[in-house]
Amino acid sequence: MTTSPPIERSTSAFRQTTFALFAAGFSTFAMMYCMQPLLPELASAFHVSAAASSLAVSLTTGALSATLLLSGSISERIPRKSMIVTSLGATAVLTVLCVTATSWTTFLVMRALAGIAFAGLPAIAMAYVGEEIARPAKGLAMGIYVAGTAVGGMSGRLLAATLTDVYGWRTAVGATGIFGLGTAVLVGALLPHAQHVKRGALGFGSLLAAYRAHLSNRQLRGLFAQGFLFMGVFVAVYNYLTFRLIAPPYALGHTAIGSVFLIYLVGMVSSPWAGAVAGTRGRRRTLGLSLGFMLAGAALTLLTSLPVIIAGLGLLTFGFFAAHSVTSSWIGHRGGGRQAQASSLYIVFYYIGASVTGTLAGVFWARYGWSGVAGLVIVQTLGALALLRSMDPD
Repeated sequence: MTTSPPIERSTSAFRQTTFALFAAGFSTFAMMYCMQPLLPELASAFHVSAAASSLAVSLTTGALSATLLLSGSISERIPRKSMIVTSLGATAVLTVLCVTATSWTTFLVMRALAGIAFAGLPAIAMAYVGEEIARPAKGLAMGIYVAGTAVGGMSGRLLAATLTDVYGWRTAVGATGIFGLGTAVLVGALLPHAQHVKRGALGFGSLLAAYRAHLSNRQLRGLFAQGFLFMGVFVAVYNYLTFRLIAPPYALGHTAIGSVFLIYLVGMVSSPWAGAVAGTRGRRRTLGLSLGFMLAGAALTLLTSLPVIIAGLGLLTFGFFAAHSVTSSWIGHRGGGRQAQASSLYIVFYYIGASVTGTLAGVFWARYGWSGVAGLVIVQTLGALALLRSMDPD
């Protein structure tokens, strides 16, 4: 039963809630992507190929996507706040345990389990915003959460790369996990309990019916496909850019490569920007503009000048976080009474895209170098733009 109205913008409850969601997104994505700048180090330490090393990220996102199909529905019976806090804590513990791995198989098992634990946050956070925040403030709240994921992804990569240069990758990963434990405590103290959850049956039949209804909706299918395409582009670029920059003629060290991830800060700007622009110009137009930024950025990375490559990466990153913010808000608006399942399906496709394109790009890297990776992501971004033309404005 609803005991209070939705949380309005410009209230202390809004500030506390969005800070907690920002912190949760920050910590989760720091732990998820702290491995990305360490892929060359992991390939060397465990004697595996570049494509195989990408499993440290792709296997995690793959396990996450599979588990998300259940986590959204489970959260209708288990309090959303409990799901978020437990997810954070379990992920932190598994991240610390990665430090103890002595074989590549053991390491990947820990990363797969972490992917399962991760599933308690992304779709649940989206559903939480959709249900608990007043409609005029939903776009801003979603933008703040997505900004937290942007800064967390950047900080996790930067911290891991810097600590690896000084202390080695095990210390870097362990420190990231310990930080995650502290964040779980903070979010547990600050995040209000959800009071507007639309309870539903947890039976297998009703779960399938909810997913079938969402997948039969042409607009939602288009949004799910968008997540698959632009997330795959983003992960592929960042996975293999590390290999490009660590090799001649750039020959950058781990700390220098880690500093490249400071570009993630543009996500703090682009996510709220996209939410505000979508409110005045419409979601479809804003998403098209965001994908255009991604396309231009990917094209610039084909050049050899390091400053131009960095500029291209900045454009791509700006466009990606804007696209994710708009699409996340669009999903919440279209989810109807089954927002958790709609959000889960979106994040499933989103992370399947990360796993598939993130690993496939390794084949292109091995055969064609950076031009192969850039060509793949340009074609995929053009596909997202073509798909957008067939979608209804909303």
